[in-house]
Amino acid sequence: MAKSLENIVSAAIVSSFYQKLLDNLVVDVAVVGGGPSGLVAAKTLAERGYKTVVFERKLAPGGGVWGGGALFNEVVVQSEAKSILDEFGINSTEIADAPGYFSLDSVELASGLIFGALKAGAKIFNNVSVEDVAFKDDRINGLVINWTPVTRLQMHVDPLVVITNAVLDGTGHPCEVLNLVQRKARVKLDTPTGEILGERPMQAATGEITTVENTREYYPGIFASGMSANNVMGGYRMGPIFGGMLLSGKRAADLIEKSLKK
Repeated sequence: MAKSLENIVSAAIVSSFYQKLLDNLVVDVAVVGGGPSGLVAAKTLAERGYKTVVFERKLAPGGGVWGGGALFNEVVVQSEAKSILDEFGINSTEIADAPGYFSLDSVELASGLIFGALKAGAKIFNNVSVEDVAFKDDRINGLVINWTPVTRLQMHVDPLVVITNAVLDGTGHPCEVLNLVQRKARVKLDTPTGEILGERPMQAATGEITTVENTREYYPGIFASGMSANNVMGGYRMGPIFGGMLLSGKRAADLIEKSLKK
């Protein structure tokens, strides 16, 4: 019996996805959260030859970029991060009365970061949630993943495990993976109290700096970037300015590469 077009399409989707998932059950770096810092880190690491995968729980990666400020789909980036926009081929315009700051379309930023990470060789799995981490020799060495609809509906469906040499928590304000580590593994994180300090209120200028400064390894095998890093270390919120997020992604990639080379 000849295959119908419907059957050909369905078979292609199943076989292609199966192979993609199978090829990424063991990776060098697993990024949790497809926001700006995670996507920059993924692109950078993939370009440097590291097998990198991004797990995004929502349908569309991009994090909080899409909505801009108050659904005005424009955001701002400072000059220190302009080179990262150029690297991704993302357009921006210097603000006339604020030299050193650039405005740009938030939809172009989100889609450009996604496209750049994919073209660099990183793989992105959307609709995937991380519900636990795997430990080995007092080090995080894997992620326990499931489909987001399964976790939200609290269906009794067992997960899969991805083995990785490094995890980057880029989940934004909730720092979800590090919360899992602290709550379930009952270990001390590399913070002044050994626990997650919690995000402080908005102070944009300081927050932009601390987002980058707080990007680091918080327990063997797990790093944090972007607002996740600020939440862990008690940094300030900064709103719809994304330069610190982009710079945080670069710093995370550098630190992860240094760790992997040890």
